[in-house]
Amino acid sequence: MSHDEKTGGAAQAPLAASLRRFRARYGLLLEVLVGALMVILAAEVTIGVVFRTIGRSLSWYDELASVLLAWLTFYGSALASVKRSHIGCPEVVEQMPWNARRVLGIVTQLLVIAFFALLGYVGAEILPVLHGESLVSLDWVPMSVVQSVIPISSAMIVVAETTHLIDLFIDREPPRPAPAGPALADGLH
Repeated sequence: MSHDEKTGGAAQAPLAASLRRFRARYGLLLEVLVGALMVILAAEVTIGVVFRTIGRSLSWYDELASVLLAWLTFYGSALASVKRSHIGCPEVVEQMPWNARRVLGIVTQLLVIAFFALLGYVGAEILPVLHGESLVSLDWVPMSVVQSVIPISSAMIVVAETTHLIDLFIDREPPRPAPAGPALADGLH
């Protein structure tokens, strides 16, 4: 190994550690946001069911539940991006040589980032069009606030995916395999 490769690797270690810390904190922020949305949605639906059961249905609970579910989906997708929890075919990709995996990873990360940057841009462009619109049952809630989830979550996904793209540029050799956990069958007894 050349001196440049040794010093390059040493210089990349602090960057990789900083990136891991950032990703962990960012993931924690998204976990809190998604957890809060889940609690709010559960409480809102429970309140709606209770009021419907006693014959005093709330006119707004269905619409608000739909909005909260959409927000949960979008922000949950950002959390899944941070944790690399989206559906994929890692078994197929892991069979490839490291350099091919790395190039494929860089290309796919760039495509994902481009898609969510475009989605965020278009989502932001639509917000002014919604000026003056509001929810039907809660007319004090602007539709632009409801739809703001699209550009905001898209930006959050771009941040998450960019951290993984940086990892691909930093990593010059394959990552160590994750330690094997208990087999699924072990938990079924």
